[in-house]
Amino acid sequence: MAASPPPAPTRKAFGRLSLPERNFVADALRTETVGGVLLLVAAIAALLWANIPALQHSYETVGHYHFGPEALGLNLSVEHWAADGLLAIFFFVAGIELKRELVAGDLKDPSKAVLPVVAALCGMAAPALVYMLTVVTGGGSTAGWAVPTATDIAFALAVLAVIGTSLPSALRAFLLTLAVVDDLFAILIIALFFTEQLNFAALGGAVAGLVVFWLLLRKGVRGWYVYVPLAVVIWGLMYNSGIHATIAGVAMGLMLRCTPREGEEESPGEHIEHLVRPLSAGLAVPLFALFSAGVVVSGGALRDVFTQPETLGVLLGLVVGKTVGIFGGTWLTARFTRASLSDDLAWADLFAVATLAGIGFTVSLLIDELAFAGDAALTDEVKASVLLGSLIAAVLATVLLKIRNAKYRRMCEEEERDEDASGVPDIYEQDDPDYHLRMAALHERKAAEHRRLAEEKAAARHAVAEGVGRAGDEGHRRA
Repeated sequence: MAASPPPAPTRKAFGRLSLPERNFVADALRTETVGGVLLLVAAIAALLWANIPALQHSYETVGHYHFGPEALGLNLSVEHWAADGLLAIFFFVAGIELKRELVAGDLKDPSKAVLPVVAALCGMAAPALVYMLTVVTGGGSTAGWAVPTATDIAFALAVLAVIGTSLPSALRAFLLTLAVVDDLFAILIIALFFTEQLNFAALGGAVAGLVVFWLLLRKGVRGWYVYVPLAVVIWGLMYNSGIHATIAGVAMGLMLRCTPREGEEESPGEHIEHLVRPLSAGLAVPLFALFSAGVVVSGGALRDVFTQPETLGVLLGLVVGKTVGIFGGTWLTARFTRASLSDDLAWADLFAVATLAGIGFTVSLLIDELAFAGDAALTDEVKASVLLGSLIAAVLATVLLKIRNAKYRRMCEEEERDEDASGVPDIYEQDDPDYHLRMAALHERKAAEHRRLAEEKAAARHAVAEGVGRAGDEGHRRA
């Protein structure tokens, strides 16, 4: 009788990352965290600028100031340059991240990709559903269904930096991959649902420019003076085509090669990402926030967030929909596949991260401006809802993460420990014989040092005892 095949091994979700993936995640999140702090500062500055009576007029004047070549259809306001121009840089970096995940990251392996993809899909579908149920019940506009679907990874990581939480690298990687997939679907939503009229001549020119961009990359042509002017032309044509101009940034990012060839320390995509990411996180996104987050906050405006169906739908979508969608999608994936949670983590940890993903800012504000373009008052009210919902999600996540912070700190210390001073954390060297030889030599040196100290202490104790004994004998003789 043939033996039955052994059961397939259970795959641990949020298990320990490989060392190269861990280093990449740490580097990417370090830049995102700094950018997130700048984003937070810019959002606060925008709120102050828009709400201090003496400065309100100047905020509106600067934001609505137009400049640019009218003949090329690019005489835009400062707000539009920030949303359509600067955010193209943000989406260019998002395109590179997505390409890297597809060819070298978790999304390359279908068994690993299923978890963040399902979580991201559920984390976008649930907020949209919550919004639709709220506005249909309240008789509001369904145009803003996509506003609460996006997660702002930079803002989420800024919250982590502020509260000092040391999330394990696997959870951080999940949050980063989730945000990449989230950005992909947000891009698709913008392209499919917020394109009203197409200028086919401009669109054809943009596509031709992208083909030239791709051919130059294939031929190995180098030089920023070639690609930057070409990218600006592609962006301008894409803007005039009627498709949101940020799509040009994504398309160019996806064309870059993100796998190193023999003799290369890093691929062109990774090299360019390292150069452009600080510009995106440190300048483009904060400036967009500065000219998008400035809404007038008053008691009446805050009350309207909870009474108007559109604003309440966005608020509930971010706070409730995101959490339930991501947590529920991950739980269902683990329930009906062979994936299971890592032994070091509890479902409460995932719930906290899902709550953190309810921080929607950059893309949510962008979609708000597209969805309610004809209603300035409602646009500002929904912006206030995005800000308030993100604040509530941040506070809830902070409380939940703080409860488990001591556990996270111990896990991170274990991941970072390098007792043999090899430059590689010990946890990644368990299968290396040389590591164990180094550790044996290290423990032998420690043992020799402890034996020496023991002999010294014993000799000192013996000397003290002899001194006490002699003093006692002399005392008896005098008596």
